[in-house]
Amino acid sequence: MTPSRSDPLRVGLIGTGYIGNVLGTQFHAHPSGAVVALCDPNDEARAESADRYAVPAESRYAGYEAMLDGEAGELDAIVVGSPHAFHHAQILAGLDRDLHVFCDKPLTTDLAEAREIARRTNESDSTTMIGYQRHLNPAFIHARERWHGASSPQVRSITASITQNWISRFSGTWRTDPDLSGGGNLYDTGSHLLDAVLWTSGLTPTRVSADMDFADDEDRVDERANVLVRFAEGATADVSVFSDAPCVREHIHAWDEEGAIYLEGREWEPRTLTEISADSTDHTPYIDRDDQQSKADAFIESIDEGTEPPATVEDALRVTAVTEAAYESARSGDWVDIGLG
Repeated sequence: MTPSRSDPLRVGLIGTGYIGNVLGTQFHAHPSGAVVALCDPNDEARAESADRYAVPAESRYAGYEAMLDGEAGELDAIVVGSPHAFHHAQILAGLDRDLHVFCDKPLTTDLAEAREIARRTNESDSTTMIGYQRHLNPAFIHARERWHGASSPQVRSITASITQNWISRFSGTWRTDPDLSGGGNLYDTGSHLLDAVLWTSGLTPTRVSADMDFADDEDRVDERANVLVRFAEGATADVSVFSDAPCVREHIHAWDEEGAIYLEGREWEPRTLTEISADSTDHTPYIDRDDQQSKADAFIESIDEGTEPPATVEDALRVTAVTEAAYESARSGDWVDIGLG
């Protein structure tokens, strides 16, 4: 059934922490969406969010399985805003019930689980979208279009970096608990950076070499990661994530035989794009930042029109494959082949 303004997409929200409520607010405010049920193991967080979305008492749950069973036939989609390690089971639970699934990044913290989700998604008629917002960012869309035409120049080299006060900000939270997050900042903010490199360039990653500093004795929570990626097309990318900086800065510089694209920004403000020609001339094209869709709008539009969502499971599978290879390489000191399968 296609939702409309008179028949909104009925959403069950999984997780009412920061990300869960960012997503929940988007879907509940959308003219074609409504949060009608939610779950969270924390009583106070669950009650606060339920009141925000006017979710009735009988549709508030401690666990996602209880919500899905209790709301059988009453939901059209789930929105997953839980810690990373729970994504695999929760996505599959939604697909098992023929629900559409929106899941925040990353897809999973395990490559075999990511492959299983990809297989199940291909077999399903439901729409599954992953929350990589750079796929909706006009600057990144403009950059991607440069390298995806029939006669496009070939990307040769990419350098990408992001700084953040990640360690001090998230110490003591689930994000620095590798059993819940999958690792450290490379699996968190760094996942957006890896995705931006892979999706914007369209290159096929084949091998990874990584060096990391870890914040824990078990070498699981990275606070600095340098990841060198080799691609089947002959290009390389050098990706750097630093978690002990006083502020956020992001830089992505991608070169081809005709020049370069620079994508840069501070904090979580809109990114700027600069085109550099072969004669070293800089050009800043006009980009309408007001044209950016919200995640909720893009997801609902994909369902309505039966089209592929902007950020697919296959996109996210590539990020998981590179991320897992990077952790393996950092611990072994060896180059690691990327198994996209």
